[in-house]
Amino acid sequence: MLDSSLVFVAAVFALAGFVKGAIGLGLPTIAMGLLAIIMPPIEAAAILILPSLLTNAWQMVAGPALGAVTRRLWPMMIAVCLGTWAGAGLMAGTSARYGTALLGAALAAYALTGLAALHVAIPRTREPLLGPLTGAVTGMITAATGVFVIPAVPYLQAIGLEKEDLVQALGLSFTVSTLALAVNVASAGALDVGIAGTTIVALILACAGMWLGQVVRMRLSVALFRRCFFGGLLALGLYLALRALA
Repeated sequence: MLDSSLVFVAAVFALAGFVKGAIGLGLPTIAMGLLAIIMPPIEAAAILILPSLLTNAWQMVAGPALGAVTRRLWPMMIAVCLGTWAGAGLMAGTSARYGTALLGAALAAYALTGLAALHVAIPRTREPLLGPLTGAVTGMITAATGVFVIPAVPYLQAIGLEKEDLVQALGLSFTVSTLALAVNVASAGALDVGIAGTTIVALILACAGMWLGQVVRMRLSVALFRRCFFGGLLALGLYLALRALA
């Protein structure tokens, strides 16, 4: 990889880590969206695997509710894996162009839900049906784009989890999605020692950015930051979708 590209990757993961530290999510979303500007989505996903896995696994285990959350969400997690593996190949080859367009659409949709501050409540009696369905759709979108926030995040926000339980549930969902995506990336031959240096740089910068984001979160209005984040994400998503389809 050229030095200028490595600098760009480092800057992307510093920014993505910062956003995750400030609002609790956004690392894979920002990273995939920006990296798709200079490289195919499958290559971006390969670089993303380790930083995403480690930061989300930390979020998943940092609290007392992991057992309860896992028991509640395991059908959805299985569906995430099955949906992701069923979509293997969507991110590579002739499908890559459409994957980039879908990535842009997914980012824009996610940004709109954030800007609209939608509050949807899903009764627990609907979870046995909607949980696996949400997981399967999330998995297919993950396989095609490397982004695993839609529709998983809105669903988890809608099922009435307490604040800390929600944080761990997001960590669980993102960790499972990352592991499932890693299988697809490996099967496509995109995981090799050639990206090890880039991945390590990405991990270091993501962690540094995450720490800085946590510091800033304590001092700035989270509401204002979220509006700026989702506004920028909307612009990025529209740009990627329109560029891919042009």
